[in-house]
Amino acid sequence: MSDSIQRSAAVLYQMEEETPGLKESAQALVSDTMLWPALNGTGATREEKEELIRTAPMLAGKEQLTAFVLLLLEQGTLDSLPAILRELRQLELAAQGGAVCVVTCARQPDEATLEDLRRAVCRLRGLERVVLQIKIDPAILGGFRLEVQGVVYDRSVRGRLERLAQGLKGDFDADSEELEGLVEGLKSKIQGFEVEDGSDMGSLVQNLKTRIQDFQSVGEVQEIGRILSVGDGIAQIQGLDRAVYGELVEFETGVQGMVMDLSRNSVGCVLLGQEAGLREGSIVTRTGRPADVPVGEAMLGRVVDALGQPLDGMGPIRTTETRPIEHEASGVISREPVNAPLQTGILAIDAMIPIGRGQRELLIGDRQTGKTAIAVDTILNQKGEDVICIYVAIGQKASSVARVRDTLQKHGAMDYSIIVSATASDPAPLQYIAPYAGAAMGEYFMSQGKDVLIVYDDLSKHAVAYRALSLLLKRSPGREAYPGDVFYLHSRLLERACRLTQEYGGGSMTAIPIIETQAGDVSAYIPTNVISITDGQIYLETDLFFAGQRPAVNVGLSVSRVGGAAQTRAIKRTAGTMRIDLARFRELEIFTQFSSDLDQATQKTLDHGKHLLELLKQPLYQPMSVSRQAVLLYIGTNGLLDDVPVEQVREFASGFADRIELEHRELALEVQRTGNLSAVAIETIRADLENYKKEKLTVA
Repeated sequence: MSDSIQRSAAVLYQMEEETPGLKESAQALVSDTMLWPALNGTGATREEKEELIRTAPMLAGKEQLTAFVLLLLEQGTLDSLPAILRELRQLELAAQGGAVCVVTCARQPDEATLEDLRRAVCRLRGLERVVLQIKIDPAILGGFRLEVQGVVYDRSVRGRLERLAQGLKGDFDADSEELEGLVEGLKSKIQGFEVEDGSDMGSLVQNLKTRIQDFQSVGEVQEIGRILSVGDGIAQIQGLDRAVYGELVEFETGVQGMVMDLSRNSVGCVLLGQEAGLREGSIVTRTGRPADVPVGEAMLGRVVDALGQPLDGMGPIRTTETRPIEHEASGVISREPVNAPLQTGILAIDAMIPIGRGQRELLIGDRQTGKTAIAVDTILNQKGEDVICIYVAIGQKASSVARVRDTLQKHGAMDYSIIVSATASDPAPLQYIAPYAGAAMGEYFMSQGKDVLIVYDDLSKHAVAYRALSLLLKRSPGREAYPGDVFYLHSRLLERACRLTQEYGGGSMTAIPIIETQAGDVSAYIPTNVISITDGQIYLETDLFFAGQRPAVNVGLSVSRVGGAAQTRAIKRTAGTMRIDLARFRELEIFTQFSSDLDQATQKTLDHGKHLLELLKQPLYQPMSVSRQAVLLYIGTNGLLDDVPVEQVREFASGFADRIELEHRELALEVQRTGNLSAVAIETIRADLENYKKEKLTVA
């Protein structure tokens, strides 16, 4: 039923109170077998229809009703008058403490049965009077089905059999051939059953009794609503008076939806699937549970959609638990400071912008600057570190998600990873819930005391999807047309990342959100929002990327506010002056553009900076261990590479690190285990470096 019908019925109700008898006159007009078809047909002109209305005998002396009918004719909605009268009847009954109850039976009930039903409905719903509308439907096989005030009481034989079949699916293994045969047989019985054939029903029930013990028939009472309008992934629903925000609802086509707007007369719902087959008047049923996703160890190694359903063609995912996608973040008492490092394996980041377990570190930069590559490298580096990784793709191309999966598969990282995919072709509601679904999966492992890394790629597209939903739900737009709660959209998501105290399990969830900027504008609305929420940001610069500095990290604009406390001692000790050295290099580099005469100290500083930049260049998908990073940082920051030609720095440093790992394996293992670079290790590195230089560097 549309809003216009409800409004028209309300107007007619007020007119009826002022001038009694209008309803009967309108009903007489609709019931006139000659006049009503003429008014709705195409044989008469508009002027002729107006004349018929003005001269209609049942409208004589009722100017208000005549004007009302003429208005419907002018709007082209005269054929909705019967629906308006039905809605008027509902309003009258509601005003008298009553309601209309639709009773569906397999055969016509007698008067005694109808009276029993009236009393039962009045008792169930707390009504003073009930008007029964009888519908005969042999397909329900027997029993009855009541629909009153948006609630359905299903006591039909067909309904019980369908619930029994559904219960079997939940109690048996999904691969059981016995179950499949039983359910298919049950379905065929339902389709071909005749009401008069009592023997078939008896044999069916006896067959089920031998297979099922202690089955309880549930779900006989359902709260339903009907679609007022549907389109663009949004459904407006009449009814569902007890629906709550974030609740899952189910449409008659099997598609699920989530309640996102509660207004006085309707419920706004986003569709978590395709809207094909849905139309005005379609039935929507409450589920009574919040939107949730399956969680558990079985999710590892899988590619799933935002609802947790598999997309990789590897069969169903067998999990026994679910978690709501929206969950309150951990409180202050249950958190502890970030004190354990999460190594990315990327030298520039681990040295100058360290990330700790439980931290939220933003990756920000223009498109095609290597943001996803850094996130994937970080996931690859968690191999053997007992860290569960979740990659959430929001609004990405399907080919990009496939490429990430292939990379993780190739390097053996899918064994401890989950990919949640809501691609650009998926509806906006699925893109909206995807990061929350990923966070719910991560919280499950965090509650088990495990460490989790979750990547949101990217939250810019997430904000765009939420903006589309909000505008379709007619929420007031604000800056850049985003709704007023767009800050809360991301803050409640990122606040779920934390490190728990031992009393609460000791797990952690580290979040790496990604934001795409436009032309390097970090002061735009969404970037500034997320920067203020996170514990630091890694800024990737386009100019550095195209200059060959990859990863293209801008050290001056990048910062980690809490990760320094979690940095390993070896890295902290060896990288202590690197940020200052690079800042001095950048400053002098700009200054020397206007001067050609440089003193020796300035030239030395510039050469040292160039060597450091070369050292920080790193190939894709080759994360470094802590021991390797410590060796490279020590020889780089102490100027031990300054006599190596700049173009040979990367090859020379990589070869030297390989030699240390090969010839001094115990030293590398000690640094990896303790996170400390001892005096013995430093002496060994210096001595070996001198020998390596003699072997590799040719004297001009």
